[in-house]
Amino acid sequence: MALRAPKRLLREFLCKRCISIPAGGGVRRCSSLPQPPPKIPHFSRKGRLLTGATIGLVIAGGAYVSTVDEATVCGWLFNATKLVNPFFALLDAEVAHTLAVSAASRGWVPREKRHDPSILGLEVWGRKFSNPVGLAAGFDKNAEAVEGLLGLGFGFVEVGSVTPVPQDGNPKPRIFRLREEGAIINRCGFNSEGIVAVAKRLGAQHGKRKLDETSSTSPASSNDIKHGGKAGPGILGVNLGKNKTSEDAAADYVQGVHTLSQYADYLVINVSSPNTPGLRMLQGRKQLKDLVKKIQAARDEMQWGEEGPPPLLVKIAPDLSKEDLEDIAAVALTLRLDGLIISNTTISRPDPVRGNPVAEESGGLSGKPLFNLSTDILREMYILTRGKIPLIGCGGISSGEDAYKKVRAGATLVQLYTGFAYGGPALIPQIKAELAKCLERDGFKSILEAVGADHR
Repeated sequence: MALRAPKRLLREFLCKRCISIPAGGGVRRCSSLPQPPPKIPHFSRKGRLLTGATIGLVIAGGAYVSTVDEATVCGWLFNATKLVNPFFALLDAEVAHTLAVSAASRGWVPREKRHDPSILGLEVWGRKFSNPVGLAAGFDKNAEAVEGLLGLGFGFVEVGSVTPVPQDGNPKPRIFRLREEGAIINRCGFNSEGIVAVAKRLGAQHGKRKLDETSSTSPASSNDIKHGGKAGPGILGVNLGKNKTSEDAAADYVQGVHTLSQYADYLVINVSSPNTPGLRMLQGRKQLKDLVKKIQAARDEMQWGEEGPPPLLVKIAPDLSKEDLEDIAAVALTLRLDGLIISNTTISRPDPVRGNPVAEESGGLSGKPLFNLSTDILREMYILTRGKIPLIGCGGISSGEDAYKKVRAGATLVQLYTGFAYGGPALIPQIKAELAKCLERDGFKSILEAVGADHR
C-alpha cells in the first residue's frame, strides 16, 4: 500500500474546525480558539515623557493642596467666583438673580472657613454677631438659600419681604441694571411665595439646627463665644410686607408675626418699598404708631422662652423730609422700637444716574448712587434718636470704607444688596478685611467703639 503524504495524513488526523493546513503550506488557526493578544502600540519616548510629566504634576498638585492650610484654600475658592461674574452679567437681571439664589440654595457657593477678625465681633439685642456685615432683604425673598448665604460669611441674612398670601408682584421686566453707575432699579412689588411656604422652609431649617445641637458630641466650653442664631452660624432676620390688594395692613403684618417670628432672630416691618401703592403712607406719625403698637402686642402675646421675643425693627425710606424723620424718631423712642433700617431704595434719581436712559424706568434705585442720600438720613436719625436705638445702615455699600462711613455715621450693623449682586461672594471677605483695617487705622479696639464716631 502506498504511503500517504505527511501533509495529507496530518490533515486527516487534526480537527478540521481547529487547525487546517492549507495546500500552500502554513497553519490557519480556527476562529473558535483563543486568539493571540493584540499588539500593544509602541509609544514614542516623547509620549512617555509627556504622560509621566502629567501624572507627576497631578500627584504633586494634590500633595501640595493637601499641605495648604484651610484658610488659603478658602481664599482661592472665593477669588475663583470672580470668574463667574462676567457670565451672570450677560444674563437678564432677574434670570441672573434666580440662578444666584438657586446656586446658594444647593450649596454651589464657597463656604467661609476663616474666622472673622475679632475687632468685628459685637452683641446686639442679646445676639452675638461675628461681624456686622449682613445681606439685605430682597435677595432671598422666600428663604430658599439661608444656609448657603450665611455660609458665605455674612454676619446676618435678612429674608423677605414675605407677604401673607402668595403674589406674583409687578409684570416683567422689573429689574434694570445701570452697570456703569453700580446701580439697579427694581419695581418687583413684593413678589412672594407667601408666609406658609416660607414658614415650612424655616421650620425645617430650625429643626435641623436643633437636631445638630442636641447630637453634638463636643459641647462648647463655657468660655467660648457662641455666634449665630436660629438658622445657623449667623443671625436671621425676617422682613414682613403686606399684600398689594390688602385693605388692612396691620392684619397682614400681625399674621406674619404669628407665623414667622418663632424662626426669626429679629423681625422687620417694611413700610418703605416704593413699589406697593400706599405703603409709604404708613410712615406717617399716627399711622406708624398705631401699626407698631398692634404688631408689638401680637408679638408679645405669644409664648416665649428665656431668650424672649425677637426684636422688632422698622425699615424706612430715604425720601423723607426732616419732619417725617422727627415723627419716626419720636415713635421709635416712645414705643421703644428695637431698631431702624436706613434705608430702602429711593424714587429719586441723583447724579450720575440722572443722565442714564434706564433712569427713566419707574421703581426704586439702589446701589452706589444711593450711598450719600441714605447715609445722610442715617446720620440725621442717629442724632434724632440720640444713639439710643440700634440702626442698620443700608444703601450703596460696595467696600469696607463705605461700611466704615456708615458705622461712623451711626450704624451698628450694615447691609449689602446691589454691591453683592455686582461683586459676588468675593466681596464679602474683602469688605470685612477692609473694615477691620479702617477700625485699626483710627485706633478703635472694637466695632462698637466706632458707632456714631462722627458725632463725638
